[in-house]
Amino acid sequence: MDAVRVALLREVLAGTEWPAVTRRFAGVLRSSVVSHGGGLLLVGTAEYEPWHLAAHLVDEAAWSGLPELAPTLVRHRVRPSDPAHLAVGLGRLEAAGRGSTLLVVAPDRPDGGLLERVHDARRAGATVLSLDRGDREVHGLAHEALTVAEEQDVDLDTVQHLVSAAAGENTLPGSSRRGRRRLRDRLSRLADQLTSPPPTRW
Repeated sequence: MDAVRVALLREVLAGTEWPAVTRRFAGVLRSSVVSHGGGLLLVGTAEYEPWHLAAHLVDEAAWSGLPELAPTLVRHRVRPSDPAHLAVGLGRLEAAGRGSTLLVVAPDRPDGGLLERVHDARRAGATVLSLDRGDREVHGLAHEALTVAEEQDVDLDTVQHLVSAAAGENTLPGSSRRGRRRLRDRLSRLADQLTSPPPTRW
């Protein structure tokens, strides 16, 4: 989802809590990965793979000049033919520790094996964040959680778009010239994106 569509989405949601809460959650994500120099792991459940969020975070990392936002997508099923960036299995979570940030996206209940790995990563010092439906066990493991209940007025995919956009939109402290240059660069890239076919990497 490009910046224009995100802006329209925020306009539609103006007056609700979602623009503010997704920016706050994105701020926690951003501050965690930037302060630790990267190490963002993104994992879903056995039934849901957040590859779309991974792709958006890769874009935001490039556009914002914050490579730390680019995640490693951790997958439940990896095939020998998968390219390197899609060939990271759950074993990667075993190496997560201090300095790592683990973002769990759980629209359904995670299985016990994933919960155990996330628990071990937290005990080893990783920062755990979750986007979820309100599962109690996931909440118990997360340092910061954003819940999207089924009866609410947005879905989890929409919230992921808002979070990824917000994670890359705030400029770092510095000169206003740098901020203006980043804005011009982003607008230029947006124009290119709107006139180009969608990427096929993910």
